[in-house]
Amino acid sequence: MLRGAEIFLQCLRTEGVELVFGYPGGAIMPLYDALEGSGIRHILTRHEQGAMFAAEGQAPASGKVEVAIATS
Repeated sequence: MLRGAEIFLQCLRTEGVELVFGYPGGAIMPLYDALEGSGIRHILTRHEQGAMFAAEGQAPASGKVEVAIATS
């Protein structure tokens, strides 16, 4: 049985996501655990707003869907 984090990462891969920007913390840790071996690369940012700006800047540069993740 797949966990919710694994299903979420499968959906991201289906959309062509290869890279996520994020800031880990308590509520999002199951997703971070599932990132290992998922084929999706993670870029650690200093805070949630930085992840959003990085994803927003990367999207037009790459022409792909970019993702920012953060804790609660």
